[in-house]
Amino acid sequence: MTFVSPWWLLLLIVVAALVAGYLVVLRRRRRDTVRFTNLALLEKIAPKRPGWYRHIPAAALIAALAVLSVALAGPMAEARVPRNRATVVLVIDVSLSMQATDVAPSRIAAAQTAAKAFADQLTPGVNLGLVAFAGTAAVLVSPTVEREAVKRAVDGLRLSESTATGEAIFAAMQSIETFSLAVAGASEDGPPPARIVLMTDGKQTVPGPDRENDQRGAFTAARSAGEAKVPVSTISFGTDYGSIDLEGDRVPVPADDASMREIARLSGGQFFEAASEDELRQVYAELGEQIGYEVRRVDTSRPWMAGGALLLAVGVGSGLVLGRRLP
Repeated sequence: MTFVSPWWLLLLIVVAALVAGYLVVLRRRRRDTVRFTNLALLEKIAPKRPGWYRHIPAAALIAALAVLSVALAGPMAEARVPRNRATVVLVIDVSLSMQATDVAPSRIAAAQTAAKAFADQLTPGVNLGLVAFAGTAAVLVSPTVEREAVKRAVDGLRLSESTATGEAIFAAMQSIETFSLAVAGASEDGPPPARIVLMTDGKQTVPGPDRENDQRGAFTAARSAGEAKVPVSTISFGTDYGSIDLEGDRVPVPADDASMREIARLSGGQFFEAASEDELRQVYAELGEQIGYEVRRVDTSRPWMAGGALLLAVGVGSGLVLGRRLP
């Protein structure tokens, strides 16, 4: 905990002095009582004093002063707060390998369900966009706070041939750049922070798995995203034993963890792997927490003020009840 105006904490010296003074008064009172030699007469004429609880009013008022001193000092602490501005583009692979059934009921069906849950989990201040890619990439929804538009687009995803991972990342970056320029023109705070969430199940086939350094390749796109300060969080979806029926042949379509890990590393993002719908949901939930919330130093004086006011009320109230006077 830190304080905006720590000099107010000097009032705690006054609190310590009051505690010391109160103890001195108690000691003198006991001493004066012992000096009264006729104890039998003292018991008859002196009213019975309450027990330990007679100290409640003074203790509550002294504690209230201490708590209010802390409140005046302006305590600050770290807290997770919802982001009021951020941009996320969800990039989903719709290549033919997504029809594999190693993830029940199929990779694409599980991906659609998890993606819609991700859209619902994001905090309201996050603008969410959607890019789908197979042999080419298409921006289906530009970043928006309207979740229904994204979910309708997710429901309408259709599979196609090839996997152009690099094109998908470039398309997402272009969508973010366009949105950021529009927002920056209407806001004095500049463009909001952005992130790409890439979910795919296989290796890039366009421009080709052996041409990863191509100008439109996935690794080149990842480096560009890193330079633009737009991390790409990758999700490698599927298992090593996935396969699809292609023109009568059974073609293996294992998940490509290595490429996804490298894309995340080059862009400054994170790598995740999911082999079931539940695992994919968990990954999206974790990303939603990271994206939708941030740690800030916030003013925490209100609870201290409330506590001080409550203690003040207890001190005054108990003084009236126990001693029929203000303490």
